[in-house]
Amino acid sequence: MAEDKKKVVIVGGGIAGLASAFYLQKMILEDHLPIEIQLIESSHRLGGKLQTVRRDGYTIERGPDSFLAKKTSIIKLAKEVGMEGQLVPNATGKSYVLVNDKLHAMPGGSIMGIPTEIGPFITTGLFSVPGKLRAAADFILPRSESGKDQSLGQFFRRRLGDEVVENLIEPLLSGIYAGDIDQLSLMSTFPQFYEVEQKYRSLIMGMKRTTPSQPKQKDTMDKKKGGFLTFRTGLQSFVEAIEARLNPKIILKGHRVDKIIKSEHDYEVLLNNGESIKADTIIAATPHQITQSMFSDYRFFDPFKSVPSTSVATVALAFPEEAIKNDIDGTGFVVSRNSDYSITACTWTHKKWEHSTPKGKVLLRCYVGRAGDETIVDLSDDQIIKIVLDDLKRTMNITLNPDFSIVSRWKKSMPQYTVGHKQRLAKIQEHMKKELPGVFLAGASYGGVGVPDCIDQGETAVQNVLEFLK
Repeated sequence: MAEDKKKVVIVGGGIAGLASAFYLQKMILEDHLPIEIQLIESSHRLGGKLQTVRRDGYTIERGPDSFLAKKTSIIKLAKEVGMEGQLVPNATGKSYVLVNDKLHAMPGGSIMGIPTEIGPFITTGLFSVPGKLRAAADFILPRSESGKDQSLGQFFRRRLGDEVVENLIEPLLSGIYAGDIDQLSLMSTFPQFYEVEQKYRSLIMGMKRTTPSQPKQKDTMDKKKGGFLTFRTGLQSFVEAIEARLNPKIILKGHRVDKIIKSEHDYEVLLNNGESIKADTIIAATPHQITQSMFSDYRFFDPFKSVPSTSVATVALAFPEEAIKNDIDGTGFVVSRNSDYSITACTWTHKKWEHSTPKGKVLLRCYVGRAGDETIVDLSDDQIIKIVLDDLKRTMNITLNPDFSIVSRWKKSMPQYTVGHKQRLAKIQEHMKKELPGVFLAGASYGGVGVPDCIDQGETAVQNVLEFLK
């Protein structure tokens, strides 16, 4: 009977690969399927960018620190692995944009930088009078050409003008992708803005109509729950909870897949130690550059070679409370690209995530590195920390050195969905169907960079595998 078992190899133990392994194992157990799983991860730990440092009562994320609460696949998986009770929402507070050495409060009613209330937009010091008048052109401009992809920058500059883009929209959106908004694809990152424009013509009017109105909560503003969630015990604890539910026999860490070769009826997965594993079907939950090199015999993966990935670093700084002399009422700020700063954003983590920081302490988490400005990531820890502290001291009066600092580098880790991303991916998947049947992609390089997006892709890959094995 054993020889009739089908073998599924999952390459990559980041959150997409982990979700694939978890849901596939669940289906095998529930439906008594004759399938074996092998999860192969090149490093000695699972979870990819989900890494948490627990130190002196702090919970510090090295990679992502949270996810959008409305994307529910991660909440569902948290329930399945017994982590639902650890979910906590962010505390809300003012957010700022740093422009010309001054922190400006985010204008009220702006959604991802798009104004939906006229009052706060007219009174903000973020834009000049001509900049505000240019943004008003959105009310009369025609729609974009139907169905055509364009860069985020092109779309927003046309509708709202350069000033609104550079002082508000760019710092917010490029922070999510660490990308250049003049290269990023509108259709692959924020298609909802295109849809709003197509339906309502004016982006401002459309966003106003499609955004549920918030009750006025002046006094209880700080008590309002935010739109993000994280795990009280850190995102790495979520990874550990998933791994604990997997049969340890299926996990192979510290082994790299060098090449995948298709034979007549199955695939041969060649490892860097010279071993090989037979597979009937494969989930490649790997970054696009790795996927291309594993399948280097197939020229249709070549477009992945030219898809850029940005390098970034996060810098966590822990202080005693008295170190920050002029504390700011809010949860953080983003930095306009025109400003002479190396940091791209700073989160006052102790205010946004109260569980993260012991009483009487302050935790600041800063980001450096972005498309076109990545050299800072290669500097030493001490150099990066000095640059970050110098930047912070220009916005807040910091009188003491940090108790400790943690620098986390993410080299070539942020895939850039450049214009035409969806079409390129569809074309590659079309070729895969014909020439590599039973091979499926999942992960941040393909269908969304957030943690829930990666979980969704892992689940979809499992459905595709089961369909294929039928």
